[in-house]
Amino acid sequence: MIKVGITGGIGSGKSTVARIFEVLGIPVFHADDEAKRLIKNDNKLKTGIVKLLGEEAYVNGEYNRNYVASKVFNDSDLLHRLNSLVHPAVAMHFESWVKSKTTPYIIKEAAIAKSKSGIDHLIYVHASREKRVERTLKRDNFRTIEAVLKIIENQQNEADFRALADFVVVNESDLLIPQVLEIHKKLISF
Repeated sequence: MIKVGITGGIGSGKSTVARIFEVLGIPVFHADDEAKRLIKNDNKLKTGIVKLLGEEAYVNGEYNRNYVASKVFNDSDLLHRLNSLVHPAVAMHFESWVKSKTTPYIIKEAAIAKSKSGIDHLIYVHASREKRVERTLKRDNFRTIEAVLKIIENQQNEADFRALADFVVVNESDLLIPQVLEIHKKLISF
């Protein structure tokens, strides 16, 4: 089975592109959603996060997202250490999820794609910085412009994404569906 990744920075429209593939009948593994589920429910992961960031990482058993973000997005080493706890747990769940699928290909939606390890093709969803900030502020009403820009600064840059990508979807207008259909045709032909 072909494994296809969808990646892009915050607010680029990865989830929207993934939903189009789902409408086409392609299963999508939402890595960020799985990470949130594991952070909330996996006791081993929770213990590691508390050990790394302190008791404040969870309040009344709930993940304190704002606290964690304030810590890790101002400290790249701490962000890397948090990711080294979360990413292996998500990868393990992804592999078992893949085994349950029978379609010609599957999609893994993830914000981070430092390499193509574990996937066969990569789709990069691009949007301008202005669009990404606008979309994120509209979607995550608790964030400030400064907080969104800080997240963008801590994510991969466009050149790094493009260097890894087999396909690029430009998400600046309403022309997403034709781009996704073209990629879908190519993936089915593999």
